[in-house]
Amino acid sequence: MRISLCLSSLFTLLALTGCDNKPADTGTTKPARDLGGYTSVTKSPGTNAAPAKGFTIAVIPKGTTHEFWKSINAGAVKAQRELVAQGIPVEIIWKGPLREDDRDQQMQVVENFIQRRVSGIVLAPLDSTALAAPVASAASANIPTIVIDSGLKSDKHISYIATDNFKGGQLGGEHLAKLLGGKGNVILLRYQVGSASTEERESGFLDALKKFPELKIISSDQYAGATRESAYQAAQNLLNRHGRDVNGVFAPCEPVTIGLTKALRDIGRAAGAVKLVGFDAGTGAVEALQKNDVQALIVQSPVRMGYLGVTTMVAHLQGKKVEKVIDTGVQLVTPENMEQPDIKDLLNPPLDKYLK
Repeated sequence: MRISLCLSSLFTLLALTGCDNKPADTGTTKPARDLGGYTSVTKSPGTNAAPAKGFTIAVIPKGTTHEFWKSINAGAVKAQRELVAQGIPVEIIWKGPLREDDRDQQMQVVENFIQRRVSGIVLAPLDSTALAAPVASAASANIPTIVIDSGLKSDKHISYIATDNFKGGQLGGEHLAKLLGGKGNVILLRYQVGSASTEERESGFLDALKKFPELKIISSDQYAGATRESAYQAAQNLLNRHGRDVNGVFAPCEPVTIGLTKALRDIGRAAGAVKLVGFDAGTGAVEALQKNDVQALIVQSPVRMGYLGVTTMVAHLQGKKVEKVIDTGVQLVTPENMEQPDIKDLLNPPLDKYLK
């Protein structure tokens, strides 16, 4: 009887164990949608979470739909893959607001990652002032923050990795002046209040035009807003007033470039009748450059920005000294140089390689 009971217990235990036999985690996590925007997780292969001595890094963009932010995501994934190949376990969590004007949502995302006790945060702040408080909270919790793309009015972040946006604006102003022969009427359509990166570009553009006394700025106080649709509406309003008189326009980011291009087409003044210099290299802006509706683009390297955001954070977490400011470079792209190999790489970032 005792032997039968023992055998019965043994079979029961084996059956229970067999019911819980699950396949090993492959280490891939599909992107997930939630009310807080878009989230995707890139893990070290074959792990459920970052192993001991590994790092979990939150990368928080201004938005998640634009090609620029997808390029930063690709750079972050590129860095994660290389670090894992070097034997450094890293998990990347990519999460940001759906809209690039949703400050409250981005602040909430930062605060949520503080509660989750991530190893570090890589942040592109929507607002140079509003995001200072969440970054200070992260510092108080001993969670370091690296700021990318757009500046923050704070001394609590460990590094700032971005384009020299003032220089980029100067390049745009100087090239537009060259296209116009140093004289004519010019419009600057701004992006939105609080966006440090575009504000610096706008300042650089206006600074460059000071060298050309025969260039007259006929509008520089209007804002496009965060989307192509709002930029198009703002551009239409401007051109209703100044469409016959304007000779050149400057757009400090890709949505504004697209909005101005469409509005110029509407009034029959595209294709170089009004010279347009834009900033950033989304698909629509590159197509407009090819069609001569845009005469030049000032182009950043968002893949490099995302890559350096992650690798610099890991270096800091390993106790290494990191640069306080890292300039990721800026290029003037025109129809004459857009086919050069290094320029083509900037215009066509390898998104499929890292995001599919």
